[in-house]
Amino acid sequence: MKSFSYPIEDYLHFIRVERQLSTNTLSSYKRDLMSYAEHLQQEQGLDSFEGVTRQHILLHLESLREHGKTARTVARHISSIRSFHQFLLREKVTTTDPTVHLEMPQLEQKLPKVLSIQEIDALIAAPNTAKPQGVRDVAMLELLYASGMRVSELIELNIEDIHLTMGFVRVFGKGGKERIIPLGRGALTAVGKYLERARYELQGKYPKTDALFINQRGKRLTRQGFWKLLKEHALKANIQKELTPHVLRHSFATHLIENGADLRAVQEMLGHSDISTTQIYTHISKTRLSEVYKQFHPRA
Repeated sequence: MKSFSYPIEDYLHFIRVERQLSTNTLSSYKRDLMSYAEHLQQEQGLDSFEGVTRQHILLHLESLREHGKTARTVARHISSIRSFHQFLLREKVTTTDPTVHLEMPQLEQKLPKVLSIQEIDALIAAPNTAKPQGVRDVAMLELLYASGMRVSELIELNIEDIHLTMGFVRVFGKGGKERIIPLGRGALTAVGKYLERARYELQGKYPKTDALFINQRGKRLTRQGFWKLLKEHALKANIQKELTPHVLRHSFATHLIENGADLRAVQEMLGHSDISTTQIYTHISKTRLSEVYKQFHPRA
């Protein structure tokens, strides 16, 4: 499979350097393209990308559907394959681009799940603040909800990124893009309490680190570690909805827009490069408005 793997490795190196994608995104690209190359070689008998036609790609996509892949997953594969073939043509590895007339499947627009303000309050009240871990968890939950940052951005924060006196946090998002997000009193107070004593207790005699949020062994908290804590606190808060770290990001944006925030400002705080991505939250607000109307209007 060398004739297939070398171009893929070259492409992954290119997007890692040029587009500065996250490790998770790179892994996703690699997985999609290796699956694609394997199908071309083993199922369709090709020995290089030069001979690939639109029909070959369509057969691969049909195979994905037969194996139960969703329209969203197929669309992601198409995006990976299209970007890859454009790279091959640009680098003169191939002479044609077979993805030119490839159409994306119609995707059903799913509205993100959000928590109510009461559920947010219950979640933040769930950790046991008699312990340093609980003080840390309240600070993390307050910060996530106050800023709308991704959990990957939260765990990558260093102490120097939080500015309590100025009231903002500096976040490095996708592609290393920096953004400044203002913080409310709740988040600033919670992080201040954490830094005042709890973080010192968690650090103990372990080697010093610049990480803002650390675990009981004094190391930077991981994505998996936060996920586990979130599930524990959601259970204690009796939240029935399926809860992921991203739900707090969705809740942040939805509550801002419901209270009249400017869409461009929300886009800036979320770090969306395209405002159309942010507009999904206006749809959520309209849906919830409709639900409130039906529930409370006497003639609804």
